[in-house]
Amino acid sequence: MTRLRTRTWVINGVLVVLLGGAAFGIYQAFSPASSTAQAQTRTTPVRRANVSQTVSAAGTIASTYTGAANFTTSGKVTSIDVKVGDVVSAGQKLATIDSSQASKQLQVAKANLAVAEDNLTTAEDNPPANQTAAQAQSSTTSLQAKVDQAQLDVDNAETAVSATTLTAPGAGTVTAINGTVGQQTGSGANSSSSSAGAASSSSGSGSGGQSGQQSSSSSSSSTGFIDITDMGNLVVNTSVAEIDVSKVKTGQKATVALNATPDQPLQATVSSIDLTPTTSSNVVSYGTKLALTNPPSGLRPGQSASVVITVAEADSVLSVPAAAVRTSGTTNVVTVEQNGQSVSRQVEVGVRGESTVEIKSGLNEGDSVVLTAASPTTSSGSNGQQRSGGTGGLGGFGGGQQGGFGGGRQGGAGGRG
Repeated sequence: MTRLRTRTWVINGVLVVLLGGAAFGIYQAFSPASSTAQAQTRTTPVRRANVSQTVSAAGTIASTYTGAANFTTSGKVTSIDVKVGDVVSAGQKLATIDSSQASKQLQVAKANLAVAEDNLTTAEDNPPANQTAAQAQSSTTSLQAKVDQAQLDVDNAETAVSATTLTAPGAGTVTAINGTVGQQTGSGANSSSSSAGAASSSSGSGSGGQSGQQSSSSSSSSTGFIDITDMGNLVVNTSVAEIDVSKVKTGQKATVALNATPDQPLQATVSSIDLTPTTSSNVVSYGTKLALTNPPSGLRPGQSASVVITVAEADSVLSVPAAAVRTSGTTNVVTVEQNGQSVSRQVEVGVRGESTVEIKSGLNEGDSVVLTAASPTTSSGSNGQQRSGGTGGLGGFGGGQQGGFGGGRQGGAGGRG
């Protein structure tokens, strides 16, 4: 009997322990995640360094000039005198259409002019005897009007003959020929050759009777019978966000990295900034052009690139990691280790770079600035998975997958390690 009672107590004790453990597990599973984090600190000295502030954007290589040459009269194409890749000068002959009809009309117009001039000369030299002075004057005026009309017809006929020859509206490289010998061409259809952000203007009929459509700094698609692009004067078209446009000025240095060759950066300078914005998907930006300092051969309009504009820089100045500066309104504060104690100190900052900040006053070279981060903590929620990564450790203040001020698996942007 005593043994049976003892065994019952043991069984009941085990059940109590098991139930208690289950209750504790359920409590842990459904309890809120702990948000405590143990602070970690390290110090770094105030150093002299070069600090630069930059603005980044996407860009496109474009030409300063593109022209679309079109015939201004209809006819059958009889010759094309250039090929894609040829370099041409303004006014150079590009192509012709059948001029036989226009030439005949010119001959007729010249013959009519000769007759009109003969009639006028005869009337002036030998006026009829039975005419009064007033009648002679009226007859002469009428004949002079016929001469003027005949001369106008000759001028128009000469223009028509000239229009059968297509000439280059500007200097550049032939980039497209959108026609063939033997085809019937229309009379100078005007079409835009400008890309977004590039203004285009149509020139009138020039020598050779072609209509020239031209645009500035555009990477255009084919729009003329023959397209010409100045490949020797290339720029970079980009857009600067409204939050950064006040920092960008003409003459500032920039670095251009072509997406095709990112390891070969090109140097450039800001040449112009649009005064009026463009808006796309509620994003406001301002078109900006960069002049390439020493463009390499092989560049082509339309190539995409990444642009970094240096909007402010300071050489050999006191600097600290950007993560060390705490800003509230216009007040900037850092923590300095002084006599074994952490002391807050107000500072005046200058150029703010991505990783470092210029210190104009409030610190001396060699001062130890305290950088603080929180160690990661792991708390389980109802699903038993990690609910918070905390903040990264102090393995390095530059981000990456280990450490940095980003927390979790990826560190954020901080100062230098």
